[in-house]
Amino acid sequence: MKGYGMISVGNPGWLEKDMPVIGALDALVRPIAVAPCSSDTHAMHGGSGEKNNLILGHEAVGEIVEVGSLVKKFKPGDVVVVPCTTPDWNETGVQMRGSNNAHDSGAMKSFKFLSQKDGVFAEFFSVNNADANLVLLPEGVSVDAALMTVDMMSTGFYGVEMADVQFGDSVVVFGIGPVGLMAIAGAKLRGAGRIYAIGTRKNCAELAREYGATDIISYKDGDLVQQILEKEGGKVDRVIIAGGSCASMNQALMMVKNNGVVSNINFYDVTDSFQIPAYLWGLGMSDISIRGGFCPGGAYRIEKMLNLIKSGRIAPEKLLNYKFEGFDKIEEAFKLMDEKPADLIKPVVHINWD
Repeated sequence: MKGYGMISVGNPGWLEKDMPVIGALDALVRPIAVAPCSSDTHAMHGGSGEKNNLILGHEAVGEIVEVGSLVKKFKPGDVVVVPCTTPDWNETGVQMRGSNNAHDSGAMKSFKFLSQKDGVFAEFFSVNNADANLVLLPEGVSVDAALMTVDMMSTGFYGVEMADVQFGDSVVVFGIGPVGLMAIAGAKLRGAGRIYAIGTRKNCAELAREYGATDIISYKDGDLVQQILEKEGGKVDRVIIAGGSCASMNQALMMVKNNGVVSNINFYDVTDSFQIPAYLWGLGMSDISIRGGFCPGGAYRIEKMLNLIKSGRIAPEKLLNYKFEGFDKIEEAFKLMDEKPADLIKPVVHINWD
């Protein structure tokens, strides 16, 4: 089969590989819509370590081609929403997971695509533990909207959950890319009061306001921390880092109250390191919680995201402002995501196999 990915670090291209072989609990799926993500381009550039001959992609809605002998809920022809995080539910790490299922046998080990096996930019891909990980596309939910639940919504909302946003809280969101925009939407749904969105892209800023941001903060207008402290008249309750650099952590600590939370959903590079002066964290005595986490997955999680769409509470398909038609267009969409032109929010590729 054919797939698009990384031949080696910094060298993307088309690959010819054997079709996946599925187990008794698994499903073989062909994509009908995929969305390149900055995590894909990050991996291609070596941000998650050395990888070779790996098909990329982890955001998909697809059609089931084959199911394993023990799969009960699905059959060939079903259109399914595919979480980017697909836990092995038999692993001890999931059974004892606490609040997140992303770490079945180790850190982020539930993220099978991109790290442990070929991804969804392929003519066929496999999904482990199909009954526990796949969701039928609900009636009345578009493919584009459903596609945005599998990573963008789940990740952005997890940033809000980790931040423990409460009614009336003041919230800062670093980054107004797709994940940051979903964090803004999630903070509004959670009852946040004032929501400060840090970013400069015009169309992203417009969408940030539509999703619930009350203030757009740009570095072009001066020091970010000082701007927020002045507008707020003091420090804020919660900060969600969905973009930026390691330095954003220090800025977050400068603007969050004692007993507040800094929640990180930004994906850093393997070569990055944090340098946090002790005084920014109150010499370790400020009761400021610093949390970082990876996108939760599995069927139950994605069903919750889809319920919000079905109820008219959110329209995540607005993130998709570049649309392509045809499997071969994955390359163009991937390169667009890598180059990130000023008007890009998120690309999607629709695939018709007829």
